[in-house]
Amino acid sequence: MSMYKHIRSTLISEYKERSQPYKDKITAWNSQSPIIRIDHPSNLSRARELGYKAKQGIIVVRVRLRGGRKKRAKPDGGRKPSKSGRFFTRDISMRAIAENRASAKFSNCEVINSYFVGSAGSMKYYEVIMISKGSPAAKSPIYSAISSKNGRSYRGLTSAGIKHRGLTS
Repeated sequence: MSMYKHIRSTLISEYKERSQPYKDKITAWNSQSPIIRIDHPSNLSRARELGYKAKQGIIVVRVRLRGGRKKRAKPDGGRKPSKSGRFFTRDISMRAIAENRASAKFSNCEVINSYFVGSAGSMKYYEVIMISKGSPAAKSPIYSAISSKNGRSYRGLTSAGIKHRGLTS
């Protein structure tokens, strides 16, 4: 078994069994801020599949989101049928929301891709791979098309977006 397959199978088994290292990791993540830059991806095999390379200017950001449906505030304006809903499904996926939040926090970077890392209770964790627009890696042929487009995550040009284009856009 190759190294990446071994990493993937280990992470999958930890997630399914809810092993103690997995619980410790999630507990540590709960005490951190919702959007945090990390040194290296926690799932290296998945990150490499989606375009991550350990180069200067390519960063990984972990985003914590509250899962579930969107809860609207208590309706005002009488007892009209249009006002009766409280819980609504979101228009975009949680992964796309994580990409948008990471892009807003790190405005000098552009989103390459993202992937699911784990969940605990109502919290879901995603890691977003980003590239700095002014870095030397952004000038390479692989990343030049990505770094030249502004706001890829907002326009649905990442694989989590509505247009489902991925890295080919």
